Amino acid sequence: MNCVKIRPCELKGSIKVPSSKSLGHRAIICASLSEKESIIENVNYSKDIKATCSGMSKLGALIIEVDNSTLKIKRQKVVNNEKVFVDCNESGSTVRFLIPISLIEKKNAVFTGQGKLAYRPLDSYFNIFDEKEIKYSHPEGKVLPLEIDGKLSAGIFKLPGNISSQFISGLMFSLPFLDGDSVINITNDLESVGYVDMTIDMLSRFGVKIENNDYKNFHIKGNQKCRGINYKVEGDFSQAAFWLTAGILNGDIKCEDLNSDSLQGDKAIVDILKKMGGRLDERNFTAKKSETHGIVIDASQCPDLVPILSVIGALSLGTTKIINAARLRIKESDRLKAMTTELNKLGADIIELQDGLVINGKRELKGGEVESWNDHRIAMALAVAALKCEGSVTIRGSECVAKSYPQFWSDFKKLGGDIDEWSLGE
Repeated sequence: MNCVKIRPCELKGSIKVPSSKSLGHRAIICASLSEKESIIENVNYSKDIKATCSGMSKLGALIIEVDNSTLKIKRQKVVNNEKVFVDCNESGSTVRFLIPISLIEKKNAVFTGQGKLAYRPLDSYFNIFDEKEIKYSHPEGKVLPLEIDGKLSAGIFKLPGNISSQFISGLMFSLPFLDGDSVINITNDLESVGYVDMTIDMLSRFGVKIENNDYKNFHIKGNQKCRGINYKVEGDFSQAAFWLTAGILNGDIKCEDLNSDSLQGDKAIVDILKKMGGRLDERNFTAKKSETHGIVIDASQCPDLVPILSVIGALSLGTTKIINAARLRIKESDRLKAMTTELNKLGADIIELQDGLVINGKRELKGGEVESWNDHRIAMALAVAALKCEGSVTIRGSECVAKSYPQFWSDFKKLGGDIDEWSLGE
């Protein structure tokens, strides 16, 4: 286990935001489904992205690392009836995207994973497997290892919109390549719309069309093909959220490589911070130290922002309410409980609700020792909270940031962070 100790300080300067993990997954998958070569640039080799590369390689893609941020990718015509083993590590996107892809052609595949991923729900797929008579098995009380044997057939698919958009995206990556047309019907209001938009847009870039009928159903023609393209992955608003919040709390930070026209749902961080009173220039994504106030935040379309939003709420005047966030309980950790527990250790005043948080803001927290819950977004959010504490903050399990942002601690130092790192061993 690694630890970091952060002393209160100001962060100032410019930071090159890592490329979008969400778009990276999608670009790598689409390129892997094309028989023509694609070049994907500005790839951030986080653990999650590595898991998707490894998984798509097992499912028939040829992926070559050109340099430390560029991939050459194409589909190989492989005839192999052996059982395929796909290690998804701790990546929910990888397991939920790749399961349907493994069923485009009849295949016997075993999906494995680490940590909490083995318990994150896959019922939406299990229901489809039952309907389509696809054989599957998994241990009692866990969803991984999951063994699947069968082939997906075109047709009508029903999915809830309030569980995870990853199931919808997973089907979108597979249904266009089946014989026959398909429809995905959404049985209730769709949350995380931005992630579905990103999937449809990425597939379109690669020549695959999906008809969106007001997010209530999606019509998908079969027998489509991906074409090879050159694509540069844009900066990640999910990661920029930490630096923009840090700039507003105690600094002056410019985030580079962001796309002002991005479809990323977490671009919502810009509007949310501005509504709270943050001084944020949308032209160049510069955030400056500001007095902020509490507001009501609907997290249904941007659940990954909740950890850092709970930090800005804890350090804003008045009360911040985060609502429609129940899905945070089935992420890498129970993020509602994690942020309540750890920020309250630092002196915050947070009440945990079943589907959200009520945060009574303070001008400053006190500091102390906290746990990362082996969750990258919890660790990074707590690091930002440390900027506005009276004393130092020690974060245990700091190595978990490698899941999405391996260089986070070095970037923290580049901006002037006063930080010590050490290992406690296994």
